Amino acid sequence: MSKPVILCVDDEMVVLDSLKTQLKKAFDKDYIYEMAESADEALEIIDEFEEDEIDIIVIVSDWLMPGIKGDEFLIQVHQRFPKIVKVLLTGQADEEAIERAKKQANLHRCLFKPWTTEELIDTIRSGLSKS
Repeated sequence: MSKPVILCVDDEMVVLDSLKTQLKKAFDKDYIYEMAESADEALEIIDEFEEDEIDIIVIVSDWLMPGIKGDEFLIQVHQRFPKIVKVLLTGQADEEAIERAKKQANLHRCLFKPWTTEELIDTIRSGLSKS
């Protein structure tokens, strides 16, 4: 059986690299770490893992991205995969977007950029302990 996946979505590669480094350092080889530079790319990755019957357990998504905002993306994901732990990462999300994600996507937590490694890891651990 394959390891579960943590998927990070952000249109800035430097943010994705930072997230991946922090996650690997904290969780080592417990998970597969997948990165996507857009919501569309993330949805393709989700479909591929679903076909291969590999579980995505956490999605960390930026809010302000080209095409579709992070709250809308997480709502779409939640409609298909309600058990995935969803975290919004933002430097500028408005309160309405955060509230919408909480209500319609069962948002676990919103982290504000710049986040700390401790915040990120605590958020993921607390999300996984609920699932």
